[in-house]
Amino acid sequence: MRTSPFNRRWSAAVLAGALGVCFVTATQAQSPRPSMRLVSETPYPAAAAPAPQMSAQELRETAIDAYVYAYPMVLMELARRKATAVQSPLDGKAPVNQFGHKAAFPDPRAADTPWPSADALYSSLWFDVSRAPLIVRLPDTGNRYNVLSALDMWSDVFASRGTRTNGPGAQSFAIVGPNWQGTLPPGVDVIHSPTSTGWLIGWTQTGGPQDYANVNQIQANMSASPLIAPAVPVPGRARGAASPYPQTGPGVGTAPIGSDVPMPMPVTVVEGTPAEQAAAMDAASFFTLFFDVLRNNPPHANDTPILDRMRRIGLDARQPFSYGRLSPTVQQALADAQPLAGRRIADGVSRLATPINGWNTVLTGIGTYGTDYTRRAAIAYAGLGAPTPEDVLYPVTVSDSKGRALSSNEDYVLHFDKGQLPPANAFWSLHVYNDQHGFADNPANRYALRSTDGLKYNADGSLDIYIQRRDPGERKRSNWLATPANEGQFLLSMRLYWPQDTALDGLWAPPPVKRD
Repeated sequence: MRTSPFNRRWSAAVLAGALGVCFVTATQAQSPRPSMRLVSETPYPAAAAPAPQMSAQELRETAIDAYVYAYPMVLMELARRKATAVQSPLDGKAPVNQFGHKAAFPDPRAADTPWPSADALYSSLWFDVSRAPLIVRLPDTGNRYNVLSALDMWSDVFASRGTRTNGPGAQSFAIVGPNWQGTLPPGVDVIHSPTSTGWLIGWTQTGGPQDYANVNQIQANMSASPLIAPAVPVPGRARGAASPYPQTGPGVGTAPIGSDVPMPMPVTVVEGTPAEQAAAMDAASFFTLFFDVLRNNPPHANDTPILDRMRRIGLDARQPFSYGRLSPTVQQALADAQPLAGRRIADGVSRLATPINGWNTVLTGIGTYGTDYTRRAAIAYAGLGAPTPEDVLYPVTVSDSKGRALSSNEDYVLHFDKGQLPPANAFWSLHVYNDQHGFADNPANRYALRSTDGLKYNADGSLDIYIQRRDPGERKRSNWLATPANEGQFLLSMRLYWPQDTALDGLWAPPPVKRD
């Protein structure tokens, strides 16, 4: 099917929305590539190591693959630093091992909140279980949907908690590190994190400002505390035995005491989203940061082939890393690889979604990637923190039934036949965003319609949603989703919380948006 220039231009933006990007996102549809130098490419005297015994083409491909492989972990670390750089919980941010909550929907005037939510309030916790398990306690959420996704530092979703998986009642679980063994208090489930640090990110259904107090009380009753108990040593590992991925403490560029490896230059980053910060790094900064994080967060078991290739060019996670000790040939290959890897990642974004009826939906392949490192990097770039489709599904469109860009100058109707409503076990919603992926002032001061909003159905059981700037009149007002007051293009994002199999299997899609 031929794609319009408008759709091609917006493809990356659409797919970011299709991943449910509410917190950390690439705000520009462009290839991640370095734009400034943050440290010298050779901060230390280069070792006189010979160039790797491989062809120039093989070196080039290995360098690109190494960048793509490392990209999600770098973004996760950048996101972690930004979200935990506070002394106490504040507006969704919090110190490590503490919950941070959004107490209200984002201000429509805020330009720094892409893809905001008007149907759920989010909670976030960056954990560190390198020293002790973390006990997480969640309250009873009653009839409202709640989901909490657990991501390791590779951005893989290793657990999902909440209404879909555990029911609405109160629950407790412990996040434990890769090598932990021990006992936990009664009634506490165990969740094994593949890495020592990671991210819990969740959503709690919210009916609007009048519902804030109820949801805020649920958020206040979420707690996390380290387990104070001695850990049991892992069988077969002697006390003090060296790990192939040595833990060397916090900060960038740390090295074991007594090591003859020079301390690297500190890695600093510019302001912006994690994707923008990573794009601004040179190769030295990027890989210095990656290997520092890798020390406390081991690779997955199926990563051996890519790790073996990386070791051939000196990128060896088993020993303290020094970019300056790589051969000049390898340093140049890594520098050259960044824009090429960036384009590969951005191209991967365009292949994530399944288009049906003009809507794009990412149906599979979120959270568990195996060795598909390009897909993992693409999802990290477009929507770091995206939940699995089983928890939330995000169809997105930027065009009407005839492929024309959605415009606030036009009136539209979204018609659902009887029996064809969004198949969600919890609830569904429809958001409208401006061309900057944010809320825009509109006559109704309404930014989303929710299935719980008292929508009026037609006599035959069908449903019409009126998407337009002008007030459609009293008879239609309950089903009115207002478009931006200013002239311009906009997009629609539907959210299916706990989608049914018909949606996950691609057997259902939203109907096309038609001009009224």
